[in-house]
Amino acid sequence: MGTTESLKVFIENGDVPWEVTGPGMKRKIMAWDDRLMVVKVEFEVSAVGALHQHHHTQITHVESGRFEVEIGGEKKVLSAGDAFYVPPHALHGAVCLEAGVLIDIFSPMREDFVMNANGR
Repeated sequence: MGTTESLKVFIENGDVPWEVTGPGMKRKIMAWDDRLMVVKVEFEVSAVGALHQHHHTQITHVESGRFEVEIGGEKKVLSAGDAFYVPPHALHGAVCLEAGVLIDIFSPMREDFVMNANGR
């Protein structure tokens, strides 16, 4: 799916496998090309998306649940319908307060996610 020639234009949720990424967390890499990626991340209560940083721009939509999100040392509790923006290289993470799903959008795409999903 990573090259323009092989991209799917319609992605059905049931066709995309979950990948366990940590205690109480799993993700689905929904779609990507070289410039953009959409990833669905499901969290159980108390699961932690550890503080980390990367060179990608990230925008995340809170599809469901409640999360304490930290970006650059500032914390805020966000709920379904909210969103947050993570600039490149900003230290960020999230703690799940109420089970839910985050929809992450990255630019450029996360090559490390694709390599991990393909077992390389």
